[in-house]
Amino acid sequence: MSRTFVVYESMFGNTRDIAAAVAEGAAEAGPVTFVEVGEAPDRLPDDVGLLFVGGPTHAFGMSRPATRDSARQQAGGPLVSERRGVREWLAGLDGRSKVTAHCFDTRVRVRGLPGSAARGMRRVLRRAGVTTGTAESFWVAGTPGPLVRGEVERARGWARGLAAAHGARTAR
Repeated sequence: MSRTFVVYESMFGNTRDIAAAVAEGAAEAGPVTFVEVGEAPDRLPDDVGLLFVGGPTHAFGMSRPATRDSARQQAGGPLVSERRGVREWLAGLDGRSKVTAHCFDTRVRVRGLPGSAARGMRRVLRRAGVTTGTAESFWVAGTPGPLVRGEVERARGWARGLAAAHGARTAR
């Protein structure tokens, strides 16, 4: 049985909360490792078959050092992810083609607002030869949050369904 790996970057804690719900949902189908991106290994363990990668949307895409500095100023204190972000982790990741990856982000719910960190992550993974699935956005009420009501439950169900489908495909 393969393991699911959930890697996340979070500034104010909203993406961490979504990532925790993703891990809970995926755990219904098998073992899960849940890790903040600063602690994530540069090479995925060989038993990982399903990867979920998440981060906040900053300036219409994945965070950068400058956008993380801006978030730090807004927070007035330490951030959840103080070191590298998913952009840097993905750039250095020794990917494997046998992994299926799904990406998620948190972003402010504004009609017509362009950009998605999740779609950017999916493009990077696809270019690296990783099989990619969905890119899903979860909504926050404002830059520091909170999450819109129901988003944690939606994240849990999203991951539950994807992990169950992945398990069914690999069992054949």
